[in-house]
Amino acid sequence: MPAQQGAVRILAVVNGSVITNQDVDARARLFVASSGLPLQPDIVDRLRPQILRQLIDERLRMQAVEAQHIVVQDKQIAAAIREIEQRNGLPAGALRARLVAGGVDFTTLIDQVRTEIGWTLLLRQNLGEQVKVSAAETAERMAALKQEVGKPEYHVAEIFIVLDNPAHAAEANRFADVVIKQLRAGAPFPVIAAQFSESQTALQGGDRGWVQPSELDPAVAKIVEEMPPGAISEPISVPGGIVIVHLIAKREIGHDMATMLSMRQVFLPFTEPLKPNAPTPQQIATLQRAQRIAAKVNGCDEMERIAADEHSARPADPGPVRLDQVNPPPLRAMLAALPIGKPSRPLVTSDGIAVMAVCSREEKNLDAVDKTQVEQQILEKRVELMSRQLQDDLRRKATIDIRQAAGGLAAQT
Repeated sequence: MPAQQGAVRILAVVNGSVITNQDVDARARLFVASSGLPLQPDIVDRLRPQILRQLIDERLRMQAVEAQHIVVQDKQIAAAIREIEQRNGLPAGALRARLVAGGVDFTTLIDQVRTEIGWTLLLRQNLGEQVKVSAAETAERMAALKQEVGKPEYHVAEIFIVLDNPAHAAEANRFADVVIKQLRAGAPFPVIAAQFSESQTALQGGDRGWVQPSELDPAVAKIVEEMPPGAISEPISVPGGIVIVHLIAKREIGHDMATMLSMRQVFLPFTEPLKPNAPTPQQIATLQRAQRIAAKVNGCDEMERIAADEHSARPADPGPVRLDQVNPPPLRAMLAALPIGKPSRPLVTSDGIAVMAVCSREEKNLDAVDKTQVEQQILEKRVELMSRQLQDDLRRKATIDIRQAAGGLAAQT
């Protein structure tokens, strides 16, 4: 969706820093390109007022980061973008390619990620000694969790939309409606959360991990309890804004036994989608390479080495894999029966060929209370609370001159 050329207009000035119609246009194009779905220009226009308000908040955050002389390193930005790709099952570099194909300057995403990382570093710096969670706090929380065995808990992801002025409620809800429509049509939740959520979970794709009802806002908990796994909620009003919730899974505390796999893989991509009855020479050659790999691999260390030599398009180590959630079922059955350290036969898909090896199988209670996870949850709550308090403080002290409504901009076509 290429941008139309036109005059640059100043939409807002934040402590002397200018936000233009081009800034808003760039973020709107970022949403369209990363969603992977077509959007009508009038729908995109409905996003613009909320995008302008978000850009104002981001400008305030970056000004605060720079005032504290906090430097965000390029490798931190690269790691955050790679995490977004991994959460969406994308190979390295795929997000950049998708955005460039959609006419989006990749620096639009880089600048946003830089602000989010810098803001997180600022919050942790301001917390000082509070970043250390005491043994007593951890023990108290772990004891409380043990008392809740058998009760429900939920794996949720969120998009938090700040609403600092009731006069903007209608626009915020219209924005939320557009986002929800795209999510339900198949737009990737982690990418959209990384762009638009103003919660500290944004760079984790909005993922809050496993939470108990008591850890959720009461209005959110009530909705989540009634949602089926995989569902996207309607906009939920909470103090300070609106939340969109994705229920990833639900379980009972202490009752989640599963077979976990450690794996290694080599993935060889096709240069174009496979037509099973008419494979291209490149696809035939790729199959022959995969067959040679499967014939010579002996153990996971060798599989990892070959993945590096072959420049595998997917990570050699996909991370822990829960066997009962592997799809399709024939692949699940193959992984369940594959001897440890032995390569699979080449697995052909429409976009490439994979060779896999199972390194270990282990029965685990995935809901066992983990001290490190409990400490992280306590710290995340502190960081989130400080984030909202500091953002409110920055708004109160700032000089913000909104000169033109973002909704009046020319539509992108």
